[in-house]
Amino acid sequence: MLVRLLYASRATTPLSPEVIDSILLASRRHNPALGITGLLCHSGDIFMQVLEGGRQAVNELYTRISRDPRHGEIMLLQYDEITERRFAGWTMGQVNLARVNPSILLKYSERPVLDPYAVPGAVSMALLEELIATASIISRPC
Repeated sequence: MLVRLLYASRATTPLSPEVIDSILLASRRHNPALGITGLLCHSGDIFMQVLEGGRQAVNELYTRISRDPRHGEIMLLQYDEITERRFAGWTMGQVNLARVNPSILLKYSERPVLDPYAVPGAVSMALLEELIATASIISRPC
């Protein structure tokens, strides 16, 4: 059974490009064997990530992430059983919102900043889908 999990967290230490790169490298190295695909979106100290795959693999990965001391204020935004993947093209895609037109963010929230804590999970998922549609994802595909 496939599931899709969307969560948000705040970095507990300052984020640098090297930290983001190490997270993405580890995801891209380990996710294929687990059958997990997804997308990491970040802005400032906020992460928003969607994970897709088998229920057990996704749940175990989310549990590991929730215990990782680099993540604080972890909030589950959405969890659904799905019939097909929306993010199948990425072992872990990346969106750096500093490089995205602020009007896309403003479309989904009160201010043109990423704040998944202030909007419903469905709104955050709609934002990610628009980022796919507007080719805002940067990374190597699966």
